[in-house]
Amino acid sequence: MERTPPHPEKEQFDLQRVLEALVDPVRRSIVTQLDAAGEDIACGAFDIAVSKSTATHHFKVLREAGLIRQHYVGTSRMNALRRTEMDQAFPGLLDAITPRVAEAGANVASAARDTVSARRLQSQGIAAAGEQAPDPGGVSRQLDGPVVRRS
Repeated sequence: MERTPPHPEKEQFDLQRVLEALVDPVRRSIVTQLDAAGEDIACGAFDIAVSKSTATHHFKVLREAGLIRQHYVGTSRMNALRRTEMDQAFPGLLDAITPRVAEAGANVASAARDTVSARRLQSQGIAAAGEQAPDPGGVSRQLDGPVVRRS
């Protein structure tokens, strides 16, 4: 049985469907976090304040619009932003909604990667070397932008 969910091909992308997927702030946050991280992220490692079932719905909407690709690594469903394909189909669209490292500064991408990494470790019950387990209360999020750590 195939465990990889179906994804539209680039030729099947529909601008209306992509825009409808991006209108929701939680889904824009997922796209922004994926873009900033620059790597695949497990569903449970995102900094989103919704239930698991609601998060599953948001990932499905993004996948069916063609914005993300999902695949399994062990028991984790991983998410990858389909930036190259989106840029080919709709040039400039993702640039308009996601801060780029060159424009927003390396600290934004670094903060997003740190938060995603902390969430990943926390979801696995692991703390980084010499640190306590990450405290979800020590992380704030912006629905329309990248995830940042409180000082």
